[in-house]
Amino acid sequence: MTLQADLPGRDEGEIAVIGLARSGRWVAKLLKKNGYTVYASDAATNREVAGCAEELRSAGISTQIGGHDFERLRRTALVVVSPGVPPKAPPLTLAREKGIRIVSEVEVALHFLPRSRIVAVTGTNGKTTTTALIAHILERLSGSAAEAGNIGTPLSEVAMSAEPPAWIALEMSSFQLHDTPGLRPLVGVLTNLSPDHLDRYERVEEYYGDKARLFSGADSRSRWVVNGDDTRVREMASGVPGEHHAFSLRERADAFYDEGRDKLVLLGEPLIPRKEFPLLGRHNVANALAASLAVAVADDSHRAPEARLTIAAALETFRALPHRLELVGEFSGVQWINDSKATNVSSAAVAIDGMERPTVLLLGGRHKGEPYSPLLDVMRNKIKKIIAYGEAAPLIERDLARGVPLEVRGADFEDAVGAARSAASPGDAILLSPACSSYDMFANYEERGERFRSLASARH
Repeated sequence: MTLQADLPGRDEGEIAVIGLARSGRWVAKLLKKNGYTVYASDAATNREVAGCAEELRSAGISTQIGGHDFERLRRTALVVVSPGVPPKAPPLTLAREKGIRIVSEVEVALHFLPRSRIVAVTGTNGKTTTTALIAHILERLSGSAAEAGNIGTPLSEVAMSAEPPAWIALEMSSFQLHDTPGLRPLVGVLTNLSPDHLDRYERVEEYYGDKARLFSGADSRSRWVVNGDDTRVREMASGVPGEHHAFSLRERADAFYDEGRDKLVLLGEPLIPRKEFPLLGRHNVANALAASLAVAVADDSHRAPEARLTIAAALETFRALPHRLELVGEFSGVQWINDSKATNVSSAAVAIDGMERPTVLLLGGRHKGEPYSPLLDVMRNKIKKIIAYGEAAPLIERDLARGVPLEVRGADFEDAVGAARSAASPGDAILLSPACSSYDMFANYEERGERFRSLASARH
């Protein structure tokens, strides 16, 4: 159930694409393929953007980097914005002043995917793993499923397929939801809520407001899967039209963790023993419950006994995604765990809470506006030492040094990893769970995680 975006007619004027990262590249190509005149631009001039611009030019798309043609933008019929472009960027400010509609890449792609059934996932933490789990299960059940959105594959790339998949697991960030009013998923999943992106939002209420846009197209046919353990989630979903389902780690729900029997339970029946689900941490049990429940309520056939067996088998064969509590290896008796995707305080807290060994924690990067002091409670009896690095190191030291042994290593990531290695003993773990963005040292969290992985194994 998707509401197609109301795109302008092909003769109504040019469509502008602002931002030439992955989503901008693919939506420009999608629009061109479907007969639209496209102007794509980006203020940056780095290698990735330059390569994208060259690719689009070769496809016959007018492209500009290092700035924008504002006279041309004034005449555009629609602006399509990439999620990394801040709302106050000059092209978007101009569009709002001129009354030109601004939409996301996802909004455009939905127009060209009328038959795909969409399970949309948002939340502060866990949404990427939950999305991947849903796609993995749906592929096992139907043989025709894809993951897209904030998880890494632009929805426009999926829409370019000759035969789009029957099912799409769609991860939606708050930035994408802000400009996707046409989203009406068959099932919507809200994993959890905590403050995030306060470097972009002036108030946390604005961030929560964008998350709430998941429910903006709700009607009596909608199906919602929400975290029954999260008060903010329950409040946000309260009163929303549609069929509601909950998952929980604490109590009986439509999907829950039975701690006494150490089993995941789905719709009243045991699904799999916890030990057969290979991901680390209680939060990943919650992700498995959310994904299984979303798939089960998406179609009546998914609740049949054979389908339940397929769901269970899919959970058993799922492997941790790169940079999300990824066990890199055990060297000299020390576990190395890459959680580079933990770019906010709440996601780092979840990772720390799941640690089962004395842990040396690498914490740092570019500050995102949150205090680090909420980590103190979860660190007790878990964290042996903190290695603070990057631009945020002085703030981390201010907030945490009184509670946990802490060493500041500044702006050299290799030096910080070396300090963590020196602080760890056999039987310990080294955890990269930075609670910060990567942009002070790296292009993205993936690059940071890859560097951590290579340093972990460098001496072995």
